[in-house]
Amino acid sequence: MLDQIEAAAPLYVADAAAPRRREKALADLATGFRRWRLPAALARLDIRNRYRGSVLGPFWLTLSTAVMVVGLGILYSSLFKLPLADYLPFLAVSLIVWNMISQIVADACTSLTSSEGIIRQLALPYSVHILRCVMRNALIAAHSLPLILLVFLACGVLPGWEALLALPGLALVAVNAFAIALFLGMVCARFRDIAPIVGSAMQLAFFLSPVLWKPELLAERQVWLPFNPFYVVMETVRGPLVEGGAAPLIWLSAGLYTLLACVVAFAFFVRFRGRIAFWV
Repeated sequence: MLDQIEAAAPLYVADAAAPRRREKALADLATGFRRWRLPAALARLDIRNRYRGSVLGPFWLTLSTAVMVVGLGILYSSLFKLPLADYLPFLAVSLIVWNMISQIVADACTSLTSSEGIIRQLALPYSVHILRCVMRNALIAAHSLPLILLVFLACGVLPGWEALLALPGLALVAVNAFAIALFLGMVCARFRDIAPIVGSAMQLAFFLSPVLWKPELLAERQVWLPFNPFYVVMETVRGPLVEGGAAPLIWLSAGLYTLLACVVAFAFFVRFRGRIAFWV
């Protein structure tokens, strides 16, 4: 009888001498991406619950961004002595892309701890929760993208075919978002003090990155900007839309930073994946 039970339902065997961490991490990622419909549905549910009872829903962010673009555009175009019609498209794209990046980084700190109940009760791949975080922020950011077109039309500026290069830039942003959500999700689950530090670092990065100001204002010192990962990733989207394209050095730097983020995140995931359930 016991032999029949074991044959029907083999026991789970864990060998501490050969934990096979890399295989399990790869299987986790593969299963999570294969079940992409589940995190997509959870992301839509998160947005629906977050804005339950709201009239405009996520479009409140679009409205607040529009007010910021108009107010800051009038102010900083006067301070920098720039024509409003030239500065406003730059500012609109910069703020929308930066808000997307900063919101992803902030949400990445809780990408795993916010799913504590699910992690402890259901045997879902951890990558499902990471994809849920990325897709949620992608859907929220998509509500502000039409604002770019409205600003371009109002200023009489329309990009050419080079604007299609913004699509690979958005793909780089998505890959970085997944890697950062995976890495920060684990680190912040283990050390809860990391999230406030990340928030402070993002505030500093906002002023050190050319979001409100143009890189040309640095004159000869703008050669140091490629060392800023936020700038190069943002420029892969902003450059094709506003400046007729991004320089090859920008794409090279963005690709290297993306590769580094993926390698670090995967290395941490392989090493500490088995401890996530105890950290959250």
